[in-house]
Amino acid sequence: MVVAEAALFLDDIMPTPPRDLQDLIERGDHGLTEAREAVDAALAGGAELIPVSDLRHSSAVLRPAQVIAIGANYAAHASELKLRSETAMTIFSLWPNSLAGHGSTTAWPEDLSSQVDYEAELGVIIGRPARHVHARDALDYVWGYTVVNDITARDIQFSEAQWSRCKSFDGFTPTGPVVVTADEIPDPQDLWLTTNLDGRILQDASTNEMVRSVAEIISYLSRSATIPPGTLISTGSPGGAGYSRNPQVFLRDGSTVSVTIEGIGSLTTHCRVV
Repeated sequence: MVVAEAALFLDDIMPTPPRDLQDLIERGDHGLTEAREAVDAALAGGAELIPVSDLRHSSAVLRPAQVIAIGANYAAHASELKLRSETAMTIFSLWPNSLAGHGSTTAWPEDLSSQVDYEAELGVIIGRPARHVHARDALDYVWGYTVVNDITARDIQFSEAQWSRCKSFDGFTPTGPVVVTADEIPDPQDLWLTTNLDGRILQDASTNEMVRSVAEIISYLSRSATIPPGTLISTGSPGGAGYSRNPQVFLRDGSTVSVTIEGIGSLTTHCRVV
């Protein structure tokens, strides 16, 4: 667990610690309470904290039940890519090999894509099975929130009928740097997102601009299938994509891109073209 800018390892303070976030989620409310009580007791006892800056990050989620992405969920982004957002929700899966952590390097072959783009997105992690959930109750099923950069090979995206492959290269779904529990985000529709590419702000918007809210997304998905605990839902990106700019702006060899969401943190990815 992260306390301010320092970390405390549950392995050191719990007799049977969860092995990862998925395990903690599957332990339910009791498991989270137990972890919090162990942290409180350790801090009260003067436990030594480790600076987060000294640590390497893995993906915020390691064994998600599934990764679901929502496309064209901001009107500005849908418009700039000439996509429709007013009809049925666009839904696709991201492959687990695409998950990467804060501070990692994502590489891709130059001969496979020359139009690799960034997309700042709010990540929602489901805490308990969600089936036939009404929108008014949907946020009760959220375990926590994280930052997602939905990196996309645009030339492949617009040459194929599905969007999973163009967004699922190895390392194309960085998440993190942390997951904050749902109680720390009173309203997921009141968060500010920014994308900084090599020192230039290219996306700058609020989650209140979503076409469909987090609650509406969860409700919609739960109508046709149970959403299992640990599922990561990437909720769409605001306007400002590099593909739609004039001139176009893409991730290049040596680029550094940081996606920030207030109340959660800043997710940085380094880029290599090989």
